[in-house]
Amino acid sequence: MSAKPLVALVGRPNVGKSTLFNRIVGRRMAVVSETAGTTRDRLYADSEWAGVPFSLVDTGGIEVTTGWHTEPLSEDSEQFLPYIRQQAAVAIQDADVVILVVDGQVGVTAADQEVADILRQSNKPVLVAANKLESTKLAENVYEFYELALGEVFSISALHGYGTGDLLDAVVTAVPATPIDDDEEDNAIKIAMLGRPNVGKSTLVNKLIGEERVIVSPIAGTTRDAIDTKIRWHGQEFTLIDTAGIRRRGKIAPGVEKYSVLRAMKALKRADVVLMLLDAESGIIAQDTHVAGMITDETAGAIVLVNKWDAIEKDTYTMKAFEEQVRQDLNFLPFVPVLFISAMTGQRVSRILPHVMDVNEARYQRIPTSALNKFMRDAITQHPPPGKGGRRVKFFYVTQASVAPPTFVFFVNNPDWLNFGYKRYLENRLRERWPFTGVPIRLFFRARSEDRFGK
Repeated sequence: MSAKPLVALVGRPNVGKSTLFNRIVGRRMAVVSETAGTTRDRLYADSEWAGVPFSLVDTGGIEVTTGWHTEPLSEDSEQFLPYIRQQAAVAIQDADVVILVVDGQVGVTAADQEVADILRQSNKPVLVAANKLESTKLAENVYEFYELALGEVFSISALHGYGTGDLLDAVVTAVPATPIDDDEEDNAIKIAMLGRPNVGKSTLVNKLIGEERVIVSPIAGTTRDAIDTKIRWHGQEFTLIDTAGIRRRGKIAPGVEKYSVLRAMKALKRADVVLMLLDAESGIIAQDTHVAGMITDETAGAIVLVNKWDAIEKDTYTMKAFEEQVRQDLNFLPFVPVLFISAMTGQRVSRILPHVMDVNEARYQRIPTSALNKFMRDAITQHPPPGKGGRRVKFFYVTQASVAPPTFVFFVNNPDWLNFGYKRYLENRLRERWPFTGVPIRLFFRARSEDRFGK
């Protein structure tokens, strides 16, 4: 698979990098706030301009001069400044083209000069985007930025889209020519990391990929955007999606945290398999059941990871007792495998991707119609369906309608006569025959007349 050219957006805090990122990719992926320091990690997305595909990466603002701030940094972001700068440096190193975003209304600052010095040392093609120049009068400010000596400067308004077309024309001219197969399917298994704040999602991502691709911190709420990272293992490609910690709805703060949780929910909808992380030290709390409920409402497969297991004093029965507690408290996920890991030490982390492959394979498992109908006959013989008003439900046949998730349609004379208990019985019997480990299954019941079957 040919890699797409990578375009990195860099600059000091609060110049509009995330707004420009959203403008280029055509959807609101990056969290946008007027407070500097909102973006902390690298955020990737694929885009295309004039028929040329490329990958775009948003980065946190590069704070390079000690004590210098044009705006107060977001909440507790100041403590993350060394990590933000490291993430931006990695993005520059990986990039084929760099876009330096500056604030056209403020003019050239000492921080812009220092970022420019960093970019000159990178020897990468650099385009300067003078942002927030919405009017013709303001557009004249663009000439001031030529003193950065980085090449052509483009007058843009990321918020309104002004000038972004000219900027993208220059981007696709500067990127290296890479043959891309437009018809190539993305066969990567998409894995979303979900859980309440501070359960170790980012630490686990870094352990799986073997590098500091996302910021890791013991402070709850560090990750705000959904971060995509691709890795390959035994010939299979995976997309790891790290997400913000999910709080209970009443505990979600307005503003940045609210939008971060929305992006976590969107990541869940994109995922093939969800890794739900629990904290072994604090045990299962209401927030965990809230996250589990979100998972059951979607179609992805799931694996429960009990993290920080290395910190638990245990004996022969500790793991079994904890798993029983997990299944009792998350009683709507009886089919989900439970692994006990330590993202920090790497304990049992090597077992995660094999389980992911098994769960994803189960999502696409298709059962022959003949086998399904034999199963149905055996099930209703062992436990006949209920009746209503002296008439019993008659089952005619069953077929698998789709996969991901596996969906089965039972044709009966009157589905209204079936109660919840019997539907659950059929699902349990189906799982006894075909476990569909980690995967939700859907059962539907449709009416068919007896005359249709010659009865």
